[in-house]
Amino acid sequence: MIRRWLMTGFGLGYSPVASGTAGSAGAVAIALGVWAAAGAVGVGPFGLNVAWAALSLLATVGCVWWGNWAIDYFANRGGKRGDPGQVVLDEFAGQWLALIALPMLSLERTLIVLGVQFFWFRLFDVLKPPPARRLEKLPGGWGIALDDLAAGVYANLAGQIIFRVIWT
Repeated sequence: MIRRWLMTGFGLGYSPVASGTAGSAGAVAIALGVWAAAGAVGVGPFGLNVAWAALSLLATVGCVWWGNWAIDYFANRGGKRGDPGQVVLDEFAGQWLALIALPMLSLERTLIVLGVQFFWFRLFDVLKPPPARRLEKLPGGWGIALDDLAAGVYANLAGQIIFRVIWT
């Protein structure tokens, strides 16, 4: 029960349309909560970067660890083999990776960064530029997680250019 709840992003993966987008939105909502909590206890930008990295790593480990179980579980319930649409923990991992080392010092700036990074991550997750498409074909949880991590890296690079070079 707990692993199904986590793999489906607290149930967001059961969204009847665009479950990946629902999962990414859930990850952004959690990120906003983490940002607010970090500010309340005085955690600076370095601590936030550790938080994004730790959350992404935990979600990735969950995807890899429980990936074969999820593929079997959802395939036995009429789903496809491979990366089940209900599994959105990989979207969480990629979305949080997309936030590492971006400037989020004020609420206004944080909301803008979260919105822009949500857009970039979804775009790269859908388009799957190389090597993401190939990574998706890896077996089990590796295939579930790594294409989203690649999208997260691309989104992070786009965000770094926007928020550190263009809009400083």
